[in-house]
Amino acid sequence: MPCAVVVADAATIPLGEQCRSLTVFGVVTAVTFAASSSAPTPLYRLYQDEFGLSPFVLTLIFAVYVFSLLSALLTVGSLSDYVGRRPIIFAALLLNALAMYLFIASGSAAGLVAARIVQGFANGMAITTLGAAILDADRERGPLFNSVTAFLGLTIGVAGAAILATYAPDPEQLIYVVLLVLTIIEAALLWYLPETASKRPGALASLRPRVHVPPHARQALLLLTPVNIAAWALGGFYLSLMPSLVRAATGQVSLLVGGAVVAILMFTATIAVVTQRRLAAERLLVIGTLLLALGVATTLSGVRLQMVALMMSGTVVAGWGFGAAFSGIVRTLLPLAAADERAGLLAAFYVESYLAFSLPAILVGLVAPALGLTLAAYLYGSAVLILALTSLLAVALERLRLKAAAGSAK
Repeated sequence: MPCAVVVADAATIPLGEQCRSLTVFGVVTAVTFAASSSAPTPLYRLYQDEFGLSPFVLTLIFAVYVFSLLSALLTVGSLSDYVGRRPIIFAALLLNALAMYLFIASGSAAGLVAARIVQGFANGMAITTLGAAILDADRERGPLFNSVTAFLGLTIGVAGAAILATYAPDPEQLIYVVLLVLTIIEAALLWYLPETASKRPGALASLRPRVHVPPHARQALLLLTPVNIAAWALGGFYLSLMPSLVRAATGQVSLLVGGAVVAILMFTATIAVVTQRRLAAERLLVIGTLLLALGVATTLSGVRLQMVALMMSGTVVAGWGFGAAFSGIVRTLLPLAAADERAGLLAAFYVESYLAFSLPAILVGLVAPALGLTLAAYLYGSAVLILALTSLLAVALERLRLKAAAGSAK
């Protein structure tokens, strides 16, 4: 049986077709949420000019989204296991629709912050619930779908916003109108799809945040933390400040160019996850870490030489490293936890990842007015390089230690 349908509303539709419909709906809706989260990125420069925003305010607008998303992940992240998938997905869609409206109506930095807070909570609700629904519907391909929806959605959101802002009217609003319409359509279609989770007691207790790293997974998480922070910090910088850096470093004022650099990072990460899914996790980590470091170095060279093409080339390499490293980290950690430990381990992983996604970018926003955005980017990139290579060295030393221990045991 491809999926377990608890409530089959469309009794005349074969079970297999219901499962396929739910899979398609879950993937498309997850991509919509991710696209909604990245759509503001190419527009930050317009907001900066119109509202007189500093780099710190830009990163703050980005960071409140991350903190709101984290709060949702840690509270309502598992609620759909107790009340069903559809009610939580519907609530997340309603919140996302509200966020799109707030973006459309926004006329100040405060309005953008409010929109991002609502959007972050909506995405936090949606990430785990849609991921669970996709796995319910297709256990064989579900993990792959869940690995690529975020990167694919981020790519579409950035590229779509940049294209519409460049060639269509109402550059600060049209992308949100499109996403609002999509969100409303998905909210309506949701109720024609089957429910895959039974209601059960414990909903209130599930709202208590659970962050737990099993003892046998702590060493691996510690070794992988530097490269995990490096990868997510790079993504956070791209999604918050890269369009502004492109303009500061090269003089390019086109929204399309700034958006393209960000979209390339996410798109190549998507390709890396899909094409390298059969590689061993350990090999993925080595490849991802090396490419991440090489890509950052190349991108910084492009900034130094004021060459957009070189920055894009470096972004392709860094994006491939980001995707490979992310996949390798997840595939290394998850097998170390038992079924009843995975939620706590994933919560710890997400907390670490999203803090790395936001806090370093805030720090750059704080120091950029004093140092200049370009110099701040050099320092940021150098820190990412050091973290990535530190993790690679730590993993290599751990392998040597284990081999030595195995040899002495013989």
